[in-house]
Amino acid sequence: MNLTTQEVGTLLRGADLEYRRHGDCWVSPVAGPHIGARHAAVDAVRIPAGRQWSPPGAAAAEQVAVVLAGAGVGTVGYEISRMRAASALYSPMGSTYSLSAGDREMTVYVWSAVPSEGGTARGIPPRTGPARFRSLWSGETWLTPPAANVLFRPGAGYAGLCLRCGIMLPGETLGVRPHEESEAVYFVFEGEGQFYLHDRWVDLGPGDGVFVPPGVRRGARNPHAGHLASRFVVFGGSMAGIPSYLPDDLSDL
Repeated sequence: MNLTTQEVGTLLRGADLEYRRHGDCWVSPVAGPHIGARHAAVDAVRIPAGRQWSPPGAAAAEQVAVVLAGAGVGTVGYEISRMRAASALYSPMGSTYSLSAGDREMTVYVWSAVPSEGGTARGIPPRTGPARFRSLWSGETWLTPPAANVLFRPGAGYAGLCLRCGIMLPGETLGVRPHEESEAVYFVFEGEGQFYLHDRWVDLGPGDGVFVPPGVRRGARNPHAGHLASRFVVFGGSMAGIPSYLPDDLSDL
C-alpha cells in the first residue's frame, strides 16, 4: 500500500525553498496545504538589511517566529526586544508583530495557527502575562536528558502553538513515539543529525525539517561520536492542537 504525505509526513529541505517577493521581503511557504497539512502553516522569511517584516492580517492568528540567522529588533504590540539567531517571539491572536533586520539579512521561520475552542487551550486556564520573547536556550527545561526546552505552550495560556527546542549531545536521542493529537513541524537549527519519521531515520542539516501528521512516530537523535562530534539542535512543535505531555522520566518531542 502506498502511503501519502498526509499519512506518514514529508521531508522539508532548506535547499528546495523557493522564495518570492513580498513587499520588501522574500517569502517561501514551507508547510501548509500544499504538503497535506491541515493546521500547520510555516513560512520562511528573508528580511533584507534595514528592512522590516510586518505581515498584514497577523492579528487574525497566533504567530511564532524563530530567527535562524541575522539580528535586529522584534516587536509584539507595545513590547520590543533585540533579536538574533535562536531568538523567538510569540504574537497572540488579536496582536500585531514586526521584525526589523539590522545591518545584514535576517532569516526567520514563522508559524501561524488560528486558535480553536474560543481562543484558549482545552481544559487549561490561561495564565496572566504570557511571555512574548524567548530564546531556544531559555534554560526552562521540560524533560532532561537530553535537554528539551518548552518556549511557548498551551499550558501557559497559548491556544494552539507549542514551540520546543531539543538539544542533543553526541549519542543522545529524544524519544521515538507517536502523537495522536496534533500535526507538528520541526527544523534543524544547528548541527547534523537524524529525525525519525514513520518508520525510518532520515539525515537532516541546518534549515532542513519534517512535517509530521497526527499519529505518526517521531523522534530525533545525534548519532555521531568522537571528539569532533558536535551537538544537534532541533526546534518546532505542534500546531492548532494540544500536545501529549509525558512523565518527567521520558524524553520526547
